Amino acid sequence: MKHQTYLIIENIDLPLPDSYSLEYRDIEADTGGETEAGTIQRDIVRHKVASISVEFSCSPKLVKILSGFTKKSNLKVKYLDTETLELKETQMYIDKFQVKLIKDTSYKGLWEVSFHLEEY
Repeated sequence: MKHQTYLIIENIDLPLPDSYSLEYRDIEADTGGETEAGTIQRDIVRHKVASISVEFSCSPKLVKILSGFTKKSNLKVKYLDTETLELKETQMYIDKFQVKLIKDTSYKGLWEVSFHLEEY
């Protein structure tokens, strides 16, 4: 039984991941840098852009679903915000998608899928 939802991509509630890591970063403009006085100046364009690393052990059926997400350039994603522990909705894309065979079984194997979700 699943107690917590971590990811919903394109209205598909994904199973519990093996690992889930959320990082927020700021996007800086090229105009920032070090001033003549030697101080650092940051020109921040956007605050708190989400980047999620996730890993699943999954069946061939889920591998097909996750692989299908890589064909879309824009995904509607609800993710667990680790600061508020509530679901947050945004537009993201998948990067660094990897599939690895863990164990060959009688039904097309057990697979490990990992990828990064990057917020637009």
